[in-house]
Amino acid sequence: MYAITGITGKVGGAVARTLLAAGQPVRAVVRDATRARSWVERGCEVVRADMGDLASLAAAFEGTQGVFILPPSDFDPSPGFPEARAVIEAVHGALQAAAPGKVVCLSTIGAQATEINLLTQRTLMEQACCDLPMPVTFLRPGWFMENAAWDVAPARDTGIIPSFLQPLDKAVPMIATADVGRVAAQLLQQTWHGVRVVEAEGPRRVSPNDLAEAFAQVLGRPVRAEVVARETWDALFRSQGMKNPLPRIRMLDGFNDGFIAFEGDDDGIVKGEVELETVLQGLVSQTGAG
Repeated sequence: MYAITGITGKVGGAVARTLLAAGQPVRAVVRDATRARSWVERGCEVVRADMGDLASLAAAFEGTQGVFILPPSDFDPSPGFPEARAVIEAVHGALQAAAPGKVVCLSTIGAQATEINLLTQRTLMEQACCDLPMPVTFLRPGWFMENAAWDVAPARDTGIIPSFLQPLDKAVPMIATADVGRVAAQLLQQTWHGVRVVEAEGPRRVSPNDLAEAFAQVLGRPVRAEVVARETWDALFRSQGMKNPLPRIRMLDGFNDGFIAFEGDDDGIVKGEVELETVLQGLVSQTGAG
């Protein structure tokens, strides 16, 4: 039995579908059981648990041969990341108590960075869970291609994508959530010892200019990327409702300046299969654009 957190999301759902396709039993760990009806229909066991509650998580993880941890993302965290720390404490305690056979935890590219940024939430999770007694894999994917959902409307309506990734010709590792989930499920079915880090990206790296070109192909109209000046970011993010934009700004700085990057050798990076154009076509279809 494999316990999957975040199963109602894109990555967790992909993990579960891959395991089910391989004939593996899956336990869906959800906060709201009503959202998991489709997984019951697929033959999954459903257990209610809150990612911040040690006792319910321990019960959900008990008796499993493997657990997939998908920590909730806080895109506007309070200073010091208290929300993430509460989840980390609960997850760590639950894994210790339940003692599953192995753990795959979704982390991020750049989790090794020492500069505080939005992705530090994943750094803290790695630091806390590296002392667990069972085998642990931290899966560090690149920038999610699905982040381009924010770009569908401007690409369609104006032909201009505002880019926080800069310079516009700098390619960064990106990956589709379907590939992240597939790789995570494959890792769960492997045998290893101790703690390991696995880094993953898509078939090719993508620059903002590449993203604009892919949108142009999908939409059938000219699309170009345009730099959003860094000095405007703080005011812009606050106008969008953020209370603490600095971690997000520093994350973007990390991609642009290079301190958020893969840690290992290129030869060791797992490559995904899903192309950027496939993801964009899906996003455009979902919004009725094109």
